[in-house]
Amino acid sequence: MTTSSTVEAEPEAAPQAVELSVVLPCLNEAETLETCIRKAQQSIAELGVAGEVVVADNGSTDGSQEIARGLGARVVDVPRRGYGAALMAGIEASRGEYVLMADADDSYALENLGGFLEGLRGGSDLVMGNRFKGGIEPGAMPFLHKYLGNPVLSMLGRLFFRIPVGDFHCGMRAFRRDRLLELGLRTSGMEFASEMVVRASLAHFRITEVPTTLRPDGRTRAPHLRTWRDGWRHLRFLLAFSPRWLVYYPSLALQIIGLIGMVWLAVGPVTRMVGDVGFGIHSMLAFATMFVVGTQGVGLAVIARSYAAHLKLLPPPSEKFERIFTRLSLEKGLVIGGLLMLLGIAAFIAAVTSWGASGFGALDVVQSMRIPIVGMVLCVTGFQLVIVSFTLSLTRIGED
Repeated sequence: MTTSSTVEAEPEAAPQAVELSVVLPCLNEAETLETCIRKAQQSIAELGVAGEVVVADNGSTDGSQEIARGLGARVVDVPRRGYGAALMAGIEASRGEYVLMADADDSYALENLGGFLEGLRGGSDLVMGNRFKGGIEPGAMPFLHKYLGNPVLSMLGRLFFRIPVGDFHCGMRAFRRDRLLELGLRTSGMEFASEMVVRASLAHFRITEVPTTLRPDGRTRAPHLRTWRDGWRHLRFLLAFSPRWLVYYPSLALQIIGLIGMVWLAVGPVTRMVGDVGFGIHSMLAFATMFVVGTQGVGLAVIARSYAAHLKLLPPPSEKFERIFTRLSLEKGLVIGGLLMLLGIAAFIAAVTSWGASGFGALDVVQSMRIPIVGMVLCVTGFQLVIVSFTLSLTRIGED
């Protein structure tokens, strides 16, 4: 008699959960990639955490991929070119709860990841490195970057977005992977670094800093970074995400100055003197132009802010903003704008009537242009208010 028995297969061991992924963007970094990977692996081992190194390759032709695989790193091929595109692909492919990113040029202290990991374990969503606190070795950062680019852009980031970061563009930073993916980062170039910090701040991430060092990169070729081009891309991004500073505040200043000057010159004598300088009808026209330009700028800023919030590119406006523009419904905007336009037309009619009283003959420009200038300003302001009210109503479709 034969007996049969079945041997149950032992279940496969579940893959160990990865706590920390180190992501290195790579484009022909064969000179320094091995050093960077070994430093990161050594630090992971010393910290006693489950970790991995992910190399996001952007189309290297110098054998960087083989170097990375030979050292046990995972390689993610990224066909879309750009620093941001490579990093985003590497982050999406990483398996860690936390992700640390750094350049693969051996300029960052990849052998010392402890401070970043400690910050994340302590509850931070984003931990930025600060090279100015940790130390910048001679020759590690170009003069313009150290004393102009980084300080100015970091200052603008703190001013525009109230971000408590002293080194806005440090390339070594760590974050919670799930939280970062929620941000929906879009830029593919060097401005990716700015987008990450700005969006994290707007999403109310807990952001902290740790000191890190910077040394001269180990490559013999020139870096991918282009000082003026990439600096402008960072600045452009900061301004685009802050319509207040890009358009609203400058336009509001133009409005106020233009209105004060126009009212000052619309009444009283033909020419007003300030010291030896006379201000007359030409100055009034200049002030009127300032007011009109300022009005258009303020309208554009309001529309841009509302639309960006509607697309969830920026957080919802403040309660004060909401109260003001909830009251400014399409109907109210049309009524107020229409009244201003009617007043402007009335001013033109008054000017024509005055001209007719003089027999429609030649006019003294200085004496006769005040009322038409006021009429022009009223008509343009009224029309602008109608356009802004109508456009705002489009951005609020579905919210009522």
